[in-house]
Amino acid sequence: MSGVRVALIASARHPITEPFAGGLEAHTWGLAHALTRRGHEVDLFAAPGSDPALGACELPVRHVVLSAAARSDASMPSTAWIEEHHAYLSLMLDLARDGEHRFDVVHNNSLHYLPVAMASALRIPVITTLHTPPTPWLESAIQSHDVCPVVFTAVSQYTASAWHPVVPAARVVRNGIDTDFWRSGPGGSDLVWSGRLVPEKGPHLAIRAARAAGVPLKLAGPVSDERYYEEEVAPLLGDGAEYVGHLDRHGLAELLAHSAAALVTPSWDEPYGLVVAEALACGTPVCGFDRGALAEILTPACGLLAPPGDVEALAALIPRVMELDRAEARRRAERFCSLGRTADAYTRLYEEVAR
Repeated sequence: MSGVRVALIASARHPITEPFAGGLEAHTWGLAHALTRRGHEVDLFAAPGSDPALGACELPVRHVVLSAAARSDASMPSTAWIEEHHAYLSLMLDLARDGEHRFDVVHNNSLHYLPVAMASALRIPVITTLHTPPTPWLESAIQSHDVCPVVFTAVSQYTASAWHPVVPAARVVRNGIDTDFWRSGPGGSDLVWSGRLVPEKGPHLAIRAARAAGVPLKLAGPVSDERYYEEEVAPLLGDGAEYVGHLDRHGLAELLAHSAAALVTPSWDEPYGLVVAEALACGTPVCGFDRGALAEILTPACGLLAPPGDVEALAALIPRVMELDRAEARRRAERFCSLGRTADAYTRLYEEVAR
């Protein structure tokens, strides 16, 4: 069939624009561009301030006018929660009214429960990508249907397995990165860590491992948890550890391409690991903790993994990883982590469900 008309639902919490708030936003941005290049008509429903080049339709994230009685009720959630809820509720009601005349498929790339809970109200197929470990709100939405009408994909085999008790047939479509943009570089003498500076990403552990190995480390990414950063990360900076800020894609690609190896130090079970794919595409081998889906992406030729949380073991691996072949890292990204593979898989799925 010809190009598919896709309603791509993104996060309402952060705009889909550079510098990206996290891997979910970066993935959504890349997927929207890749699908458009393949001839699909993509309407991206995203937070205000998203990249104008995507032609994003702003989710109606606005101040909800609640009565004083409602605001004083004991059940009143945070303002951010109620505004996000209102945005997705408004969108799903709009799609339920006449979405079948505008779209062939809805692809829910958000983490919100309402696109799943309200899927049966739509007269077009709904696909939801599982980007995280199981959450209570989303499990509840799935089980609100006698037979859930949503087609689910998962970003890794690990994530599909984690959701298996409530989603026994999730198809694995791994996130990808644009290997034409993330290009191999010459490497360097320093280590790099990239991502959101939050406890579950463990940048403080990366600093300790790099220091134990005696190799300088540069950290890049948004400070998404100010308290954690001030208490756990900032005191460790200096003496070879430098925070270089929240970089856009060009700055991050340059940093990765000129680094000896990338440290990936999750303190949770990583559902995929976009930072791993970005590093490999730049020819930079990876040294990390064996959590979640990291072992699916890496091979011994392009990365080594230490037991979860074991800083000493990670430090001991760093010299070995710095000696790995950068060409092997790049080849792994091209064969396993490309955005083209991701977009092709979703194109086949869109055409299947639209028929």
